[in-house]
Amino acid sequence: MPQFYYLVHIQYLGFRFHGWQKQPGLKTVHFMVDKTLEFVLGEKPFKSIGSSRTDSKVSANHSAFELFVNEPLDLVNFLIDFNSNLPADIRALKIEPVSSDFNIITDPKLKEYLYLFTFGEKPHPFAASLMTYFEGELDLEKMKIAAKLLEGEHNFMRYCTKPTPNTNFIRTIDYCQIEENKTYLANFFPEKSYILRLKSKGFMRYQVRLMMAELVSIGRDELNLNELKSNLIGIDIKQMDSIAPGSGLILNNIDFVK
Repeated sequence: MPQFYYLVHIQYLGFRFHGWQKQPGLKTVHFMVDKTLEFVLGEKPFKSIGSSRTDSKVSANHSAFELFVNEPLDLVNFLIDFNSNLPADIRALKIEPVSSDFNIITDPKLKEYLYLFTFGEKPHPFAASLMTYFEGELDLEKMKIAAKLLEGEHNFMRYCTKPTPNTNFIRTIDYCQIEENKTYLANFFPEKSYILRLKSKGFMRYQVRLMMAELVSIGRDELNLNELKSNLIGIDIKQMDSIAPGSGLILNNIDFVK
């Protein structure tokens, strides 16, 4: 049994990875993390568990994993060695000891996701790793109203794929707002870009990307606000047939409630 427990905070650009979770024959963030840990820790046994299973191409400004080892770590030297051997698109921010009672999966936490997007004129190709371009014009003001309607406790059955029989669709979105992007800037980004910012204790599989696709449908007048309100009641729900690309999504922050 492991005797020492650590919380390792990391960030990564997800564009070349097939998500966090290990998958046979695919390059994932967890695969690269464990491969680096094997090199840094040598023969010492370890186990790592991630806080979130991000999708393919999804990035994280702040994510974390729990590390279980049998011997104590020199935290300063470990962080230096770990970062030196990680690929350039993954970085460890800090490592801190946690108690044996800490559980990265079940302990309460608040997650903030951002979805970066633009529309109108097609942007520079370099922006594609962090931002989604939606072709044509969008009614941004109507999308902002729709985003606020998603706040609060609702039935989010429409915004989940492959649910299990035990999936609870009643979720609470603490914050949901579309704003001008002033968070992530680059000289090759378009002059105007936008962020869908969401905060919640938990999200279902593909939930944010499906919600973003719904908001785009609102912006294109393919769906009206009354239909959106009806969808949030959870009666006669039709599953969505479109989903926003993963590359615009960023896990921006995780706050662990201690």
